[in-house]
Amino acid sequence: MTNVSPVAPLPPVSPVSATRERLILWLLALTQFTVIMDFMVMMPLAPQLMQAFGKTPAAVSGAVSVYSWCAGLSGLLAMTYIDRFDRKRLLLTMFLLFTVSNLACALAPNFHVLVLSRAFAGLTGGVLGAICMAIIGDLVPPERRGAATGIVMTSFSLAAIAGVPAGVMMSAHFGWQSAFYLLVGFSVLIWCVALRALPAMSAHLKAAPVPLARILPELAGMFRVPAHLKAFALSGMTMMSGMLVIPFISPVLVANYGVQPAEITWIYLAGGLATLFSARRIGAWADRAGKQRVFRAVAAFSILPLMLITHLPHVPLIGMVLMFPFFMTALSGRTVPLQALMTTVPDPARRGAFLSANSAVQQMGTGLGAFVGGLWLSTDAAGHISGYGYNGWAAAALTVMAIWWISRVHSAAVAAPAAARSAA
Repeated sequence: MTNVSPVAPLPPVSPVSATRERLILWLLALTQFTVIMDFMVMMPLAPQLMQAFGKTPAAVSGAVSVYSWCAGLSGLLAMTYIDRFDRKRLLLTMFLLFTVSNLACALAPNFHVLVLSRAFAGLTGGVLGAICMAIIGDLVPPERRGAATGIVMTSFSLAAIAGVPAGVMMSAHFGWQSAFYLLVGFSVLIWCVALRALPAMSAHLKAAPVPLARILPELAGMFRVPAHLKAFALSGMTMMSGMLVIPFISPVLVANYGVQPAEITWIYLAGGLATLFSARRIGAWADRAGKQRVFRAVAAFSILPLMLITHLPHVPLIGMVLMFPFFMTALSGRTVPLQALMTTVPDPARRGAFLSANSAVQQMGTGLGAFVGGLWLSTDAAGHISGYGYNGWAAAALTVMAIWWISRVHSAAVAAPAAARSAA
């Protein structure tokens, strides 16, 4: 037995034209673009932050992980309100606060203020992904959510192609703060377009809201549903495996291989260009072949670039540029079927709350991966970073576990008949 009370099914979402649907999806992608750029840009900026503030790789990874911890906390808190407001209004409000947080990062006079600003960015930006996925779940039928998620996941590509390289290049010439000023400019433009173009989305409000007195029991009950717990475990493992490796790529390349900070731009640009083409194709493939099957295939492939980048031989810059697209395609590609699968796990009336909880779990997995990965690294007298290979082995082990575990994760539409047959 769980503490989750039964709910009536949601009314169908008001239909929109195919053109309007695609416009909404691309606006969600641009919103996610700023969130992902905000998170990703900290990684190639790590060498500059280490020099500017006299910090170690572990300390800078702490600034990365504090964002994730706060984003996870924000996701948990959002479970209490995300399904009680119009999706558009909530998206615009949190996006505006997120933009303010990045302005605070740009103005930070010391490392302590920067860390606090990163925490505020996590609190505000951590819920945006859940809101975007809730909009997809409300707007797009299950049989097309893989492709829709693939469109929104191109935000990762856009961030890697345009956002991060532009931020890194500007930081190399005008200081690390310029990356955050650029991010604020992007965010303001996207927010203004979203204000005019996004429709009101309140169909989920037609269902009876959970009474305030029942919120905490409902939230506790959500974490007692076996199907939810299995999905949360899959999300946490997948995110942690990637973040054991990703935050330390730039510091290791600079410290161990002599790559210049400005040259990191070309590496991320190459990876971003690859994912721009791969994300939508992987999403469409997941719709045709099944989300679990595609996740297994892409995750299995991702083990190779995970091990390669953490045991990289000394190669020229062009070799790193040619290798990075495989890494980015694999790591971002396995997230597409995963995110699409997550939209099918909960009952529709609790989709927003479930996705907030899932976003929180993913952020906590991200923060734990960055934190643990930093603990295993050390810097010698020459400035070289050692221990990175252990991160690769741990990431590969978690990926294998996720490939095995995904068979336990099912959508609500599949789980409900199975539960009924079991009860009978």
